[in-house]
Amino acid sequence: MANFKIIVSDPSSGKSQVVEAKENQAQSLVGMKIGDMFDGTIVGVNGKVKITGGSDKAGFPMRGDISGGAKKYVLLTKGIGFRSAEKGEKRRKLVRGNVITEEIYQLNAILAKETKEKPIAENPKAA
Repeated sequence: MANFKIIVSDPSSGKSQVVEAKENQAQSLVGMKIGDMFDGTIVGVNGKVKITGGSDKAGFPMRGDISGGAKKYVLLTKGIGFRSAEKGEKRRKLVRGNVITEEIYQLNAILAKETKEKPIAENPKAA
């Protein structure tokens, strides 16, 4: 069964919280891609949550431009999973694709839209 640690960041306050998704919650996220949005109530957060990245159990980062969920060696010049030591450097690095699989350990996400629960107002016409 899949278990994920989901780090949900709130851009308006600059704070983040760690939420653990186990079994059924995690199974509902398997198959989603980087950039997909889901309802935060699945993991206990109010609002819509957008997946921005993650890493697998061995620490290899997910890249949004690599399709699929498998690990692949790709030639990188900049971006996620690569730190260049000098200008113009290229290197072949092992990264994971953009699809969430059961090998994923950590998911990074942002709170895209927070829903405020409205209090139940008294209806003057009903009285």
